[in-house]
Amino acid sequence: MTRIASHRGGTLEFGDSTPHGFAATAEMALEEVEFDLHPTADGAIVVHHDATLDATTDMTGTIADMTLAEVKAATIRYGAGSHPMTLEELCALYAGSHVNFRCEIKPGTDGLPYEGFVAPVIAELKRHSMLERTTFSSFLVASMDEIGKASSRPRLWLVSPPVLRQLGPDAVVETAIAHGIPEIGVHIDTADADLMAKVQAAGLDFGCWAAHSRAQIIKALDLGVKVFTTDRPTLAIAVRAEHRGEVCV
Repeated sequence: MTRIASHRGGTLEFGDSTPHGFAATAEMALEEVEFDLHPTADGAIVVHHDATLDATTDMTGTIADMTLAEVKAATIRYGAGSHPMTLEELCALYAGSHVNFRCEIKPGTDGLPYEGFVAPVIAELKRHSMLERTTFSSFLVASMDEIGKASSRPRLWLVSPPVLRQLGPDAVVETAIAHGIPEIGVHIDTADADLMAKVQAAGLDFGCWAAHSRAQIIKALDLGVKVFTTDRPTLAIAVRAEHRGEVCV
């Protein structure tokens, strides 16, 4: 069965990386919750998509240059007055949930990995007994390499449309194999049966991201990808049930 991952806790349904969205996802009939991590200046780990607060909160500033208290003072837009969560808080929320983690290690504002960031992330997940329930992802091969050296947990390389177009499918597969990356994820609009067959023929798993509309979700299900992320988890759950002949939506 194709797995569903609630992207940022269901952005289009609950706001971007909101406590409410993550709490709702923890109770849903899906398999994974996707989230992004950044470090603060005082060593905390914050669950937030961008490296800055600018786009999704009422404050501006680079997370890595701010203290946790400063980040926590921000209010998430369309988030029912909530504030950014820490990884520790997210772990506590999912401790009793059946939903597993899909953790994206984000770069800084310069597009480069945060130096020494992977180790504390892994330590925090392990401390809360969530490491064994985590799949790691990143658009950066360098981050994939760092994660692979620090943990045996599954890794997913997110291949952007420009990278897929510039390298081509063969080079993408060769790069994944060369770096020991077992799974590739592409934007749903760039996925097709030929690409999936090429990836799977190389012994790699194939998934998609950004399947937000009904048509995109059906495409992922028709292809039979391993997993897809979506900003609309309740829609995805309903469409998957319909696709399997369980209910009518």
